[in-house]
Amino acid sequence: MTIAFMIVDNWPLFGLVLRTPRLELRLPDLARLARLGEIAAAGVHDPAVQPFAAEWTDQPPAKVARSVLQWQWGTWASWQPDNWSLGLVATADGRVVGTQSVDATRFAVRREVGTGSWIGRDDHGRGYGTEMRAAVLELAFTGLDAQFATSEAFADNHASYAVSRRLGYADDGIARHVIRGVPVVGRRLRLDRESWLAARRIPVEIEGLAGCREMFTG
Repeated sequence: MTIAFMIVDNWPLFGLVLRTPRLELRLPDLARLARLGEIAAAGVHDPAVQPFAAEWTDQPPAKVARSVLQWQWGTWASWQPDNWSLGLVATADGRVVGTQSVDATRFAVRREVGTGSWIGRDDHGRGYGTEMRAAVLELAFTGLDAQFATSEAFADNHASYAVSRRLGYADDGIARHVIRGVPVVGRRLRLDRESWLAARRIPVEIEGLAGCREMFTG
């Protein structure tokens, strides 16, 4: 208990918890982070396609797992109010199912966030992705007074695109990437506050924001 208190006292983001009807999202402890790495190593998408611009899942399984840990630790080490990325681990009945991130640059001025996520293949098709994104949108719009949220998915990533449309996003142009040596079109999406309010359906409980709000806004 003393160690836990000291961590939250010095890094208040560990006290931030988001809850949806089926999920809990929070910064991971080492056990959950290790499990997240194991899930990533086992596969989070069909290996015939690559849904991520960074291509991080094309590495051998051990390196995939390690990259998950390194990415999470890197976001903690580099956190600044003008440039932050919050990577939350989602659990269902205490079982790790995936991760949801929300990030921003100069948020206090721009009031805009971006999001990204992945879920272990065993838990695809259960609607967890929608709840995970709804949770961080609630944090952004209600908790932090965001005005916009953005997302992007490759043209063949129909599941991600469907989640965005369900939550009120509108098309916002395209971006072109090179994935596995070939050009790929990404569909950009944008959600404004009014559209979020109109599409908001999933109840989200936010706990512990007061203790870490200044870390997001300065």
